[in-house]
Amino acid sequence: MTDKYVYAFEEGDINMKPILGGKGAGLAEMSKIGIPVPPGFTIITKICDYYYQNGNKYPDELKEQVEEKLKELESKLNKKLGDVDDPLLVSVRSGAAISMPGMMDTILNLGLNDDSVNGLARKTNNPRFAWDAYRRFIQMFGDVVMGIEHNKFEHVLDIIKSDKGVESDTGLDVEDLKRVVNEYKKLIKSEKNDEFPQDPNEQLWMAIGAVVRSWNNERAIAYRRINNITGLLGTAINVQAMVFGNMGDNSGTGVAFTRNPATGEKKFYGEFLINAQGEDVVAGIRTPLPIDKLNDIMPDVYAQLLDIVDKLEHHFKDMQDIEFTIQEGKLFLLQTRTGKRTAKAAVKIAVDMVKEGLITRDEAIMRIAPEQLDQLLHKQIDPVAKQDRAMIAKGLPASPGAAVGKVVFVADKAKDMAEEGEDVILVRTETSPEDIEGMNAAQGILTARGGMTSHAAVVARGMGKCCIAGCGDITVDEDKRQFITKDGELVKEGDYITLDGNTGEVFIGRLGVVDPELSEEFSELMSWADKIRRLGVRTNADTPKDAGVARKFGAEGIGLCRTEHMFFDEDRIKAFREMIVFADDPERRKRALDKIRPYQENDFYELFKVMDGYTVTIRLLDPPLHEFLPKTEADIEELSESTNVRIDEIKSKSEELHEFNPMLGHRGCRLAITYPEIAIMQTE
Repeated sequence: MTDKYVYAFEEGDINMKPILGGKGAGLAEMSKIGIPVPPGFTIITKICDYYYQNGNKYPDELKEQVEEKLKELESKLNKKLGDVDDPLLVSVRSGAAISMPGMMDTILNLGLNDDSVNGLARKTNNPRFAWDAYRRFIQMFGDVVMGIEHNKFEHVLDIIKSDKGVESDTGLDVEDLKRVVNEYKKLIKSEKNDEFPQDPNEQLWMAIGAVVRSWNNERAIAYRRINNITGLLGTAINVQAMVFGNMGDNSGTGVAFTRNPATGEKKFYGEFLINAQGEDVVAGIRTPLPIDKLNDIMPDVYAQLLDIVDKLEHHFKDMQDIEFTIQEGKLFLLQTRTGKRTAKAAVKIAVDMVKEGLITRDEAIMRIAPEQLDQLLHKQIDPVAKQDRAMIAKGLPASPGAAVGKVVFVADKAKDMAEEGEDVILVRTETSPEDIEGMNAAQGILTARGGMTSHAAVVARGMGKCCIAGCGDITVDEDKRQFITKDGELVKEGDYITLDGNTGEVFIGRLGVVDPELSEEFSELMSWADKIRRLGVRTNADTPKDAGVARKFGAEGIGLCRTEHMFFDEDRIKAFREMIVFADDPERRKRALDKIRPYQENDFYELFKVMDGYTVTIRLLDPPLHEFLPKTEADIEELSESTNVRIDEIKSKSEELHEFNPMLGHRGCRLAITYPEIAIMQTE
């Protein structure tokens, strides 16, 4: 019996995500529950695996099955791929079982050629739309399928916009767009010594191949590594009838979330563009409008969208990330998937959905990944520090938190500098999937264009990174490695800036940061977890302040207090150095210990007080000497002044200790102390 490699949307459901991928399974499920979805079919994930396991070939039966589903699609719409009078156009899109936003490839408007573009113009009575769709297809196909750099097409478009005297592609008329198409085809001929393919079936198979190959492109591999995504067969390939958001002012496209993905607030959240296609929104090429403005422009469509959003949330019982297109006033859903969200939003959404009766407490707890709880501890900008520093620019607060670092304009350099221990902020006009390594390495991300649902915003939220998007107050010059604000402030690569991801504010220089305030939802979720957990959690804390923070977060005792870490403070380390350097002189050692004792006695008292009866495990001493011996001339001079010992004597003793064993001290003595009782647990 022949394996089934291709499924029409109506043949699948959400439980087939490993087979159909996330996008295919979502489209199948929406089709089942009556959401308006353009028809299409999905080539299963197994084909991607087969391709790589069999020398970049497909199983023999695949071509026949694709042709069969294509004929069914043509019959449903009474259109034919490549027809010169009324052509069927399709999108070819990736879709793995686990969402990887922007990492793999998409081709839109497939099926257009020099003949069918005229048929489309006549059929729609909209020549500008037809030629706009054609130029978009050639650009995307040339980039994704034929491997010509995206910016070369953009350069051609910029020249023609400049000649026309317009800033946006919406200002180009039919003749301008015909010129764009001709110049694009010349570019392909020049770059590849080959013509842009005119046969729609050839276009389709070339596009399928490009999507399959995108599974192993550098950015997709990096994304899977960074997010620890393993065990997948590959990407599915979704072929779907096109609907068009660029057919005029009664058309548009958007990306939205059923709740706010940054805060978790139960409010429809998203962005849209009028007279545009979906890539315009997610790629950050144009800065879109907030979704509630759609209610002013197309109130009936907005009301229908709200109904669909409510239906999707109740069906999937989770916050959804959707893509939609409006074609001449008619609404279509192109995707639904579980939306990526910040840790703060994840906690609030989980707790709220329990209260709304959508999920159980146990389900809420399991929806929060351990690394998300870690993200909640991200620093925030000190409000006092903000008062003393003027904001230089403001954008959209796409992902919360604070980020301080050196400005870098190239993703590879951001990665290299981060590996050398530098804190960096990646600044781009807009990010692309190729920037994934740099985004991962950066402390935060700042883009001049794009919205709250742009590539930068979505990926940053998934990573727990601070991100400010659509910062129109800055103009980025990536060639000169600098940006300039609308007030003329020049910021060059290597300069420090600070991002406030909660407000979208950008500051010059380094601002101080403070610990975050945890929400009521966090405390409530943790109280639910306490009722079912079996494992106790203690903290590593070396100071009363650290212990207090740990108790606030729910720690039940101290698993390790490293007493040597009590002396990193500037005043304390002087006495500690004195004790070590003069260890062979009993009198000097005693004087140093007399300075140390009050610090430690008070710290122990405060630790026990904070822990209030919980176990405190103390390692009496385990100091790697290289961390405490004087390192600089200034350290040595300071120690000489405080002890009245000659500099050369201190240097001699320090060098002697280094030569004896620079890592001396990794022999400690451990006590487990439950105040007020003391019991020796272990000695080493």
